[in-house]
Amino acid sequence: MRTIPLGKTGLQVPAVAVGCMRIDALTPAEAERFVQAALDEGANFFDHADIYGGGACEEIFSKAVHMSASVREKLILQSKCGIREASFDFSKEHILSAVDGILSRLQTDYLDVLLLHRPDALMEPEEVAAAFDRLERAGKVRHFGVSNQNPMQMRLLQKYVRQPIAANQLQLSVTNAGMIAAGIHVNMAEDAAVDRDGGALDFCRVHDITIQCWSPFQYGFFEGVFLGNEKFPALNAKIDEIAETYGVSNTAVAMAWLLRHPADMQPVTGTMNPARLRDCVKATEIRLTRAEWYAIYLAAGYTLP
Repeated sequence: MRTIPLGKTGLQVPAVAVGCMRIDALTPAEAERFVQAALDEGANFFDHADIYGGGACEEIFSKAVHMSASVREKLILQSKCGIREASFDFSKEHILSAVDGILSRLQTDYLDVLLLHRPDALMEPEEVAAAFDRLERAGKVRHFGVSNQNPMQMRLLQKYVRQPIAANQLQLSVTNAGMIAAGIHVNMAEDAAVDRDGGALDFCRVHDITIQCWSPFQYGFFEGVFLGNEKFPALNAKIDEIAETYGVSNTAVAMAWLLRHPADMQPVTGTMNPARLRDCVKATEIRLTRAEWYAIYLAAGYTLP
């Protein structure tokens, strides 16, 4: 598995992260096989959140991997906190409590990375900074990041927080590539020129913040996957054509499209199918040409000025 730097942490991490949001849909035996399949592929970066399965996903994972000190040192574990029922909560009290719960469920003493999950309108950055400092001093969290934040939100947080923001987890796929399209249509009187995220893509590149792409195969907001979907005939035809050229699956090509971007983004998979996960990993061996990348972009319905 090809690796990339994770922000300014000094960590070299797999170019593809394994998302565990759906692991609670597996039987214990299936979960164990899936986790082992990921490790066999060198995919040892696992992404969690305290809300996934109401915490059950973290518990299932720790059992599936047979967590122990010797196992833990082979893993890179990331989790997220901040989403509560009908609200978001970045208070110091909640962050500290949430991390203790995450560590207990994962059966580990520390997280490699903790992300703040969705922006909290009532965030008091001083409280976040105090929580991060306490977690770092206690050895409970080594690196910190955010999810779904725009540049000004990250700037505000970084004004108070000592630790550099390692990652920003953002929704990005070939059919949800507005942040890329806005950069192409700068200064144009077109809908595609509307910047809906404040230039998050370029901001993260300037400040060495790794973009982690969630839902890399989804269109809309969890409306379904675009691969093999009759709603996207031109896109699938182009992806299938390129997949045949490289002798890989359409999954690998769709993932390779994200990996081709020079931002060194880290897509987060959502599949619980070992074969499909292997296809995602295969994408790290493919470098699409510029012509192929743009052909997929245009087939997805985007335009060039």
